[in-house]
Amino acid sequence: MTQINKELVNDALALSTNERVALVEQLLQSLDAPSEEINEVWAKEADARVSAYDKGEITSKSSSEVLKKYR
Repeated sequence: MTQINKELVNDALALSTNERVALVEQLLQSLDAPSEEINEVWAKEADARVSAYDKGEITSKSSSEVLKKYR
C-alpha cells in the first residue's frame, strides 16, 4: 500500500462509526454507478437473445426447472 493509501485508511479508521458507515455506503454506491457502455452491451445482448428465441435458435426453461439444478 502506498503512503497515500495508508494515510487514507488511517483517516477513515479515525472516523466515528456513523461516519465510517456513511463513507462505506458512498463507496459502494460509486461501484454501482450506471455505465452507459455496459448498458449498451447488455441491451445488444438482450436483443440478440430475444431474436434468437423468436427464430427458434434457442429455447427457454421455467424458473423452477433452472432452480432445481441448484437445490
